[in-house]
Amino acid sequence: MEKSEVYRQELSKLREIFKEVEPAKMKLVEGLIEDAAFLKAENSVLKESIERTGMVKMHPTNPDLQKPLEAGKQYLKNINSYAVVIKTLNGVLSKDGFEGDDEFDKFMQQSRDDS
Repeated sequence: MEKSEVYRQELSKLREIFKEVEPAKMKLVEGLIEDAAFLKAENSVLKESIERTGMVKMHPTNPDLQKPLEAGKQYLKNINSYAVVIKTLNGVLSKDGFEGDDEFDKFMQQSRDDS
């Protein structure tokens, strides 16, 4: 699949997930959504390259001599960045879905009031 198509699909998926988020929060996270889609698309290209070349180049006669390939290094960096962005977005979703105090919150508030 083309990088632009991967980007478009990921962007569409994330926007669909966030469609119920209040507008102010959506404005806040729009850049992160675009970054997540970008990283997903970039990694799709890197992953195709890595599938052909591997992440490490091995010396043909001495397998103890190894050289990490730049595509592999960048792929791992992108995965870590993508995970952080998705975790941040998930936190926004979790907080947006918060519907007031649950029983634990009520208990904690009562404990503070009793102190």
